[in-house]
Amino acid sequence: MKFVGRLAAVLLLLACVPPAAQGQVLAGVDVLARDGFAPLAGKRVGLITNHTGLATDGLTTTIDLLHAAPEVELVRLFGPEHGLRGELDQSQIDDGVDGPTGLPIVSLYGPRRAPEPQHLTDLDVLVFDIQDIGCRFYTYISTMKLAMRAAATAGVEFVVLDRPNPIGGVAVEGPMLDPGDESFVGCHPLPVRHGMTIGELAELFRREGDDAGPIDVRLTLVPCEGWRRDQLHDATGAVWTDPSPNMRRLEQAILYPGVGLLETTNVSVGRGTDTPFELFGAPWIEPRELAAALNAAETPGVRFVPRWFTPDASKFAGERCGGIDIVLTDPEGVNAVDVGLTIAAELRRLYPEDWQTKGYSRLLIHRGVHQAVIDDASAEVLHRLARRGLEEFRERRQSVLRYQR
Repeated sequence: MKFVGRLAAVLLLLACVPPAAQGQVLAGVDVLARDGFAPLAGKRVGLITNHTGLATDGLTTTIDLLHAAPEVELVRLFGPEHGLRGELDQSQIDDGVDGPTGLPIVSLYGPRRAPEPQHLTDLDVLVFDIQDIGCRFYTYISTMKLAMRAAATAGVEFVVLDRPNPIGGVAVEGPMLDPGDESFVGCHPLPVRHGMTIGELAELFRREGDDAGPIDVRLTLVPCEGWRRDQLHDATGAVWTDPSPNMRRLEQAILYPGVGLLETTNVSVGRGTDTPFELFGAPWIEPRELAAALNAAETPGVRFVPRWFTPDASKFAGERCGGIDIVLTDPEGVNAVDVGLTIAAELRRLYPEDWQTKGYSRLLIHRGVHQAVIDDASAEVLHRLARRGLEEFRERRQSVLRYQR
């Protein structure tokens, strides 16, 4: 009876997922469900996911699909930064219990950043289904790499339910991460914008490994269907779900690899406003002066509009800031890291006593570019430095790319 009940439940859930229209993109979880959950049949499963683990309808969760699948035993859930529901913007997240399913939730964003041996001993497979945004310092890919290493050590299979890269799979933007300086916000020698899906990254991580060598894990990729590398999210037909509390629009995801670099300095990137990462500023910035300088630089794909704003949370909460709205004029062609480096060059030139450059290295993780910013290098020089090593990276990634243009 339990089997019949679960079968009825999964059929009901699948009925809620509309069939893909011609040309619509299917995420890995859609393919998994359509094909009867075959890679997971008869297995005890742990699931690393959050609120972005959704079918194409944007409503049916991967948790619900796996929990209802009659031949799948979903044992445990694992939550990344921002928690299982994607609502938390804090440095430590506790373990818990998922109310709808009663399953234990193991936090991977607190004292531990990877599953521990006791979390894996009763599992056959660890499944990963989280929407990345294509930026090196967005930490979901770090969670995946650490979990892959833990699965390899425990002898547990690792399955990735792939998802399109929302900012596309063609453009690659530096700088490269300095080898030896890996961290949770830079887990692998990648450029800031890597142009890969999470499934492609998993295969790259498996081959190239870490300080302990290749990650010898049995890796299974359930690929997307219908996605082309040159497609951004708006071309996929999929519902937009905020990947994190302040990533609310595709435009913000596109700009994030460049504007996000400023966040570890004394500059607001718009948290506490309606348009994070499309806006930045500080109390010491004169907005008209900075906008004029940035527009004069003629960075392709953007224009800059001066404004005053007062964040209601996060950095400079309650303080009036001189700031800049970034207007995307060419979302597909813009180089967001170039935009960010142009901003850095002008902040250093116009406000050398006010802008604190030390923190700029935390997400940049490139000593040469950071030192050039400190030395007041021009935007053109910074752009050239940031391109070093990108051709070698394109060659490194070529053999793991799964999707065509």
